[in-house]
Amino acid sequence: MTKLLLFTLSMTLVFAQDRPLVLKTSTLFDGKGKTLKNTIIVIQGSKIASVGGKAPANAVTYDLTAFTVSPGWIDTHTHIANHFNSSDRFVEGEAAPVPEALLRMAENLAATLNAGFTTLQSPGAMIDNDLRDAVARGILPGPRVRTSLDALDEHSGGPDQMRTLIRERKQQGADFIKIFASKSIREDGAKSLTDEQIQAACGEAKALGLRTLVHAHTDDAANAAVLAGCTAIEHGFFVSDATFDLMAQHGTYYDPQIGLLLQNYLENKAKYLGIGTWNEHAYENYVKYQPVILETFKRSLKHKNLKIVYGTDANAGAHGRNYQEFIGRVRDGGQDPMQVLIGATALAAESMGMGDQIGSIAPGMQADIVAFDGNPLQDVNAAGRAVFVMKAGKVFENLGHGAKDHQ
Repeated sequence: MTKLLLFTLSMTLVFAQDRPLVLKTSTLFDGKGKTLKNTIIVIQGSKIASVGGKAPANAVTYDLTAFTVSPGWIDTHTHIANHFNSSDRFVEGEAAPVPEALLRMAENLAATLNAGFTTLQSPGAMIDNDLRDAVARGILPGPRVRTSLDALDEHSGGPDQMRTLIRERKQQGADFIKIFASKSIREDGAKSLTDEQIQAACGEAKALGLRTLVHAHTDDAANAAVLAGCTAIEHGFFVSDATFDLMAQHGTYYDPQIGLLLQNYLENKAKYLGIGTWNEHAYENYVKYQPVILETFKRSLKHKNLKIVYGTDANAGAHGRNYQEFIGRVRDGGQDPMQVLIGATALAAESMGMGDQIGSIAPGMQADIVAFDGNPLQDVNAAGRAVFVMKAGKVFENLGHGAKDHQ
């Protein structure tokens, strides 16, 4: 009797999972700049089956017409393993005791997913490999993870040593390569790699089919990375107009951070101060360079065809607040909100080599979908009010009163 009951329950679950899902929408952004009105999304399994048309007769329906719907957002630069420990101090993921670290990382993943981010890119920790695989296997709820594992910097050796390390990262399972071509802004951001090192790193990565994200604050570091064929420039706080033009010509992605990165460090100063390079000089720089960073971002917007993607560099204290970058770019930076949205969806997916899988709402794409209480294009604060989150056809968050499952 018990075996029969278990078999019946398991078959019921299988049939329930096989039923299509329908999302009813009133305002839908497709991720590529189009706004669709009063349409439905039909989902079968993990993918979008159709947009528009009629709902299948046996579908499970979610009514999202009271909200604004878009593809799941993508954060192309976040350090998901980093957290505050039980003493409320900053810890890099791998440096913490394993049980506590795993709990904190799980919290970071859940907070980021619940905020509407269904994919993230984490540059710089070996433990990200395990997190990526745990999420992919369904052990931990969270955004799908792409990682560089440990980054390369001035301590990685000369050109030949860097090529060797990149081959090792490939074998270890890295999805891309992170390179520090300049110092941190805490240390004034000066160029820290030679042109030869940058060329060797990006050249080897490209030969192996790996993308390269380059931490580059100064103009000379960013310029060298563009000429070396690197994929993306991270930060670029002191980049010149000439280098922005060069980036646009080469199709190099630009990933600035103006709305969350420094703000989080300043808000949580007591939790960082005295650890590594987080000293008083660093915090003086955080204050001093904020106007410069904002001015650089505003200049970047004037460069036609520059591909500006959405990354936050979220660290401990910022996970789950990734949406604040949207608010900062629109409210303070003056970027068109639709362009920020595209940068967080279709363009971000393209920059990760995943544009045929995620980042837009169209048949055949992964069913990564988020609904907001309000329209972020009209009210930037609505970006922080995700009420419905679906990743790969599975609903992880459903807080909206009108988003109830009915058959």
